[in-house]
Amino acid sequence: MGRLTALLALVSCLDGCGLAGSGTAATAGAASEAQQADRAQQTEARVKQQLDASYQQAAEQRRAAEADRQ
Repeated sequence: MGRLTALLALVSCLDGCGLAGSGTAATAGAASEAQQADRAQQTEARVKQQLDASYQQAAEQRRAAEADRQ
């Protein structure tokens, strides 16, 4: 019973000075950073796909131009 009382007293002190809330804020911040990283990866993948499509289109145009010259 003494340990439980000590734990409750510690949690009350931490809550009173705001340290308990800062742990929650840190967790929320980490989740937000993870979401931003995920969005950045999605954006990077989309840009790579667009670049690949552009390179392919340019190659097709070069082939068509070479075929027209012959």
